[in-house]
Amino acid sequence: MSQQYPHIFEPFTVKRTTFRNRVIMPPMGSNLATFTGEVSEEMKNYYGLRARGGTALITVENACIDYPLATNGTKQLRIDKKQFIPGLYELTERIHKYGALASIQLNHAGASAYPERLNGLQSVSSSSIPSKEGNPAPRPLDKCEILNIVQKYAIAAQHAIQAGFDMVEIHGGHSYLLDQFLSPLYNKRTDEFGGSYENRARFARLVVEAVRKAVGPWVPISFRISADEFIEGGNTLEDTLKLLEYIEPEVDIINVSAAVNDSIQYQIDKCDMPDAWRVYLAEAVKKKFNKPVIASGNIRNPQIADQVIAEGKTDFIAIGRGLIADPDWARKAQYGRTDCIRQCISCNIGCADHRISKSQPIRCTVNPDVTGGDQYKKQQVTRDIHVVVIGGGTSGLEAACSAAEVGCRVTLLEREDKLGGLTRKIALFPEKSRIEDFPAYLEHRAAKLPNLTIRLNTTATKELLAELKPDILYAATGSRPMLPPIEGLRELTDAEGSNIRSIYGFMDNIPYYEANAEGKKVVVIGCGAVGLDVMEFFTLRKAEVTMIEMMPSFGKDADIVSKSTFKELLEKHPVDMHLSTALEKVCPDKFIASHNGESAEYPFDYGFICMGLVPDIPADNPFETYAKEQGIPFCNFGNSRKTGQIIHGTELGRDIVATIDMIGGFDD
Repeated sequence: MSQQYPHIFEPFTVKRTTFRNRVIMPPMGSNLATFTGEVSEEMKNYYGLRARGGTALITVENACIDYPLATNGTKQLRIDKKQFIPGLYELTERIHKYGALASIQLNHAGASAYPERLNGLQSVSSSSIPSKEGNPAPRPLDKCEILNIVQKYAIAAQHAIQAGFDMVEIHGGHSYLLDQFLSPLYNKRTDEFGGSYENRARFARLVVEAVRKAVGPWVPISFRISADEFIEGGNTLEDTLKLLEYIEPEVDIINVSAAVNDSIQYQIDKCDMPDAWRVYLAEAVKKKFNKPVIASGNIRNPQIADQVIAEGKTDFIAIGRGLIADPDWARKAQYGRTDCIRQCISCNIGCADHRISKSQPIRCTVNPDVTGGDQYKKQQVTRDIHVVVIGGGTSGLEAACSAAEVGCRVTLLEREDKLGGLTRKIALFPEKSRIEDFPAYLEHRAAKLPNLTIRLNTTATKELLAELKPDILYAATGSRPMLPPIEGLRELTDAEGSNIRSIYGFMDNIPYYEANAEGKKVVVIGCGAVGLDVMEFFTLRKAEVTMIEMMPSFGKDADIVSKSTFKELLEKHPVDMHLSTALEKVCPDKFIASHNGESAEYPFDYGFICMGLVPDIPADNPFETYAKEQGIPFCNFGNSRKTGQIIHGTELGRDIVATIDMIGGFDD
């Protein structure tokens, strides 16, 4: 047991089931199942890594109990038929191998069903209200259909026990079918399944009772609920406490979550929410029902996790995205290696946006291999290989560390006096300060590698490269603001004494703007993710903000959580938004832009150019030229290859191991 965090690592027993500690992995979709809904080898590796890392309970992602109407996601697990039991059994074997307990979440998506898998059927719900803005309208279920679905849950629960799961979880939140009955947002029924708290809870109660009958008296049942839906017209905490009175008698553990589809930033927590911010919800549920509860909400810090357990506010801590980022979170905390934890930065790119918006498999910005973990370290070079990495941003650091960890000699050259690059600059946004954890982790990781030399304040030249004699050359020289040839733009942006700044100029002066924002007239050119971040900064600080965007919509490159955050912000604060409007001329105190052929002036106190970034690399790349002359592998990667999100640079950084393999570095 950890002496530093004794409460996290104190065992806990529910009925006849003992959890080795208080850390649980909550259910999170992965898109790692096969297209037909079976367990893949990749999925077994993914969950097995988190079990091996010391987690007490692995709750396997939501599984479809009634195909196709209950389906959710492009590649979702199925548990509705016996043919899926063998694969699920192999999955529980993998989880149990490392001493963890296994649970699986049983779910019916209802109106949140994935349209492309419905085979032309209309989705179902309590009423005809879509579960998300823009989704197609579902049809209301009749009573016979409701009772039939109740039995589908029971059958799925039986399959779960046959597959070796130690417990089951019923999903009653997050805009899925049971929540579509529980929540007045969606439930407009006038029969015995609508209206009063008792009626809205009736479906969920019937499901819990049927599952209890199916699994017997000793198998723990968890019920996940959105304790506060954080949206006008939805359930509040007070509503949920009343609803649970009718649901909880046969429930053993209450998994206290929050939010619905249209308030997703409070379910998949946005970056600026503090650690354990939702614990008060779990505390209220525990206080009323005196049953074990699971708390979640951006919990990253073991000290905070231990504290809320010690204070009796919760019994278990759900670490979801934190375990995607670092499967060994629990083990590292237990043995006092918290400085080695690869902390989740709550960017919600690979874990949420990949799955929900893009139908891609789960990935992670800070962890370039969510299914393989540290397997790459098992390969060690069989000869001396010198790798030179130009650029000490997060892409360059990942490449340098990965190469050193497989035994290469590595030299990293950084022209600035500190590491971290653009990522560290982004972390200067007060609302994005959590992102600082990633470059800090990479620096700590690099400092522990004796075969990695970091040279700051060093500009890479062909002469220096000739001196270093690399066998592999990687360049991650970053990006610069895109400044198209518009009158006045290049002359005034970031010029001395100018009030017009690029995103780099803004980030370099954040303390000034934070102290001098209120009441100022701010005009932002560009409504992509970066421009919206600047808008958020000034709007929250009571500036008068105008946005100008040449496209017909805003936030095209923003992730799903950020889009929901910005939408909420724009509903609460006035922002003058001008879409389909093109910048024509830049003046010292105003922008001139046109919409439908008509020009207008936009005066400002502060003007910001957020039109995107371009790779910061010379036209005649001297690094590539050197590599060609020497006949060595060269890779231009990160933002200097193609500007994008941090995740892309991290993935390319780890790919250096493949380059080492390609030149025979791991020969047997």
